[in-house]
Amino acid sequence: MYYPYFRGKQFELITIREMAQLMADNDFIPVIEPVRESLNGLKKALKAIEDVGGKAVVIVNPYYGDHHDDGCNITNFLDEEFSDSKDISAGILLRSDMSVDEAVSCFEQHKTHNRVLVHAGFTEPKALAAKLEDYMPELTNIFIDDHSKLLYRKHFSSNKRILIRDGFNRQRNADYPEVEMFSELHATFPELGMDGFGDFLMVGDAYSEGGGPAYAVAIHLTFIDHDNDDVMYIYHFVSDSKDTPTDPAGKFGQALGKLIRKLESGHSGLLETSAIKEFKALHDKGYFPGLGYVKKLSMKHHIETLVDYLN
Repeated sequence: MYYPYFRGKQFELITIREMAQLMADNDFIPVIEPVRESLNGLKKALKAIEDVGGKAVVIVNPYYGDHHDDGCNITNFLDEEFSDSKDISAGILLRSDMSVDEAVSCFEQHKTHNRVLVHAGFTEPKALAAKLEDYMPELTNIFIDDHSKLLYRKHFSSNKRILIRDGFNRQRNADYPEVEMFSELHATFPELGMDGFGDFLMVGDAYSEGGGPAYAVAIHLTFIDHDNDDVMYIYHFVSDSKDTPTDPAGKFGQALGKLIRKLESGHSGLLETSAIKEFKALHDKGYFPGLGYVKKLSMKHHIETLVDYLN
């Protein structure tokens, strides 16, 4: 039902490993676009999913990262490590720079795996649907909302359909408002004719290699407002210090202090997830675990929030 879209950086893959059991228990299916040359972290994440009876979709022709020009290493990896698995699917990323013939060729190349079409800017839906007509009843189609609107999606209406929408409005950390709307798709996807939904968590679809110094530190946490049609909002707890790239630990402490004060107010709307408990423990210890770890906690909180809502 829920398809979180991850780019395969270190802490994204660690999040998948740590949440594998919870996602499997709730039929959450992560979509993973590998962006690092080494596939060791991906292997660990997929093994964790497989060990608990979960499912995942691996993009075999990524748009971003080290495999952008050639996804054959990912194809070989799936053939070698997961050739017998029906639960690890090959995701065919249908991009704007692909022809119909290229899309069909990639589709046929992965016939030994469960194949999933991920529509992300492709421009010839009618021709592709005609080429794949015989496979359509058994295919899952994942639509990236910004790149596959209603007219496009009508060509793929006879099978399982998932809509992924980017709810994260990426800005400089210093520019985020305290709170803003994130998404209502978790509550409205059935009305849109979809069988499931997804998002890019609080990382967003915009890709960057990252690594620059943090002039401000922000903690991004989602919550569902049950008094407002179950719309999901996102808090941005931003450090007060924003002028220099120094002292990330001190800036994290400032942002974390704002989160704790909001929790103590009694009307934050934030679910008491395991991630929130860990944020509280970090505050009590006065410990800074690193920005990647903070992002991991935010992603875990988001997944736990959706588990609670959908149950």
